[in-house]
Amino acid sequence: MTASKTGRIDIHHHFWPRAYMAEEQERNAGYKHGGAGPDRLLGWSPEQAIEAMDAHGIDIAIGSVSTPGAWFGDVAAARRLSRLWNEAGAKTVAAHPKRFGFFALVAPPDVEGALREIEYALDTLKADGVGLLSNYAGKSLGDPAFAPVFDELNRRKAVVFIHPAAHPATAGLIPGLLPQGIEFPMDTTRTVTSLVLSGTMARCPNLRIVLSHGGGVLPFLAARIDHVAGRVEAFKANNPNGIEHELKRFYCDTAGSASAPQLDAMLRFYPPGHVLYGSDYPFVAMAEGIEEMNHYHPPADTRAAIDRGNAMELLPRLKSV
Repeated sequence: MTASKTGRIDIHHHFWPRAYMAEEQERNAGYKHGGAGPDRLLGWSPEQAIEAMDAHGIDIAIGSVSTPGAWFGDVAAARRLSRLWNEAGAKTVAAHPKRFGFFALVAPPDVEGALREIEYALDTLKADGVGLLSNYAGKSLGDPAFAPVFDELNRRKAVVFIHPAAHPATAGLIPGLLPQGIEFPMDTTRTVTSLVLSGTMARCPNLRIVLSHGGGVLPFLAARIDHVAGRVEAFKANNPNGIEHELKRFYCDTAGSASAPQLDAMLRFYPPGHVLYGSDYPFVAMAEGIEEMNHYHPPADTRAAIDRGNAMELLPRLKSV
């Protein structure tokens, strides 16, 4: 494929440092993610990623971790894995400063460790933000246990990238169907609803949160969530500016969500500037989402904003790159 001159910024790109993946492989011998098993992920390298980026007009990719992350109920392991991944991510950016950024890995169930890692990743490693999963052992992100982490991220006016994880309560509901098919987008929507109805979003007005995969089914369900939750006094009290207002504060990426119906819903629901290009590489071939978007034909300025402009506004550091 001939590289275009779009200057795309890929907000949803997964880094798989080999030391981290070796431990993941040992812990999860049968781990599969969209058909990409450990052997494929162990082949990831910055050089190989840059080759793919060049072939698809992508100037910069912001690396993040995917499920299962670093939390397995073991505090010491979570701290070790988070630090390992974050330092490897920082080394990747240092080696290729014009091509990569990264969202730091933390494990919110270990509040003390997460706060310490946020400080180290943002202040010392200069991460572009922090990456979280949509649930930890079944707890959505609006759970009160995670409040100190979100308060600190709000204090820092941090960018947060949320990647879905399978919820233990829904595993195996449809035998043979990987959670990426239904459960990932549903759990993203579930955690967004949790963040809003718990009052976390209203309490943290400085948060800028990017949702994977178009925000799941949020564009479709937002009005319904607002209508039903708006009848509950506690939820109304938690959201003095309105539930819909808080739901519309989120950003989203186009990874796995670039078909015409999905893009149309996203562009109608999210405010201007809140839809960003994402590839989900290496789980998804970069060409897939780009080709889907090519069939949608948004106005040229809208397409340019999705490809690059919106990410530049969200992460101003990229302007200097």
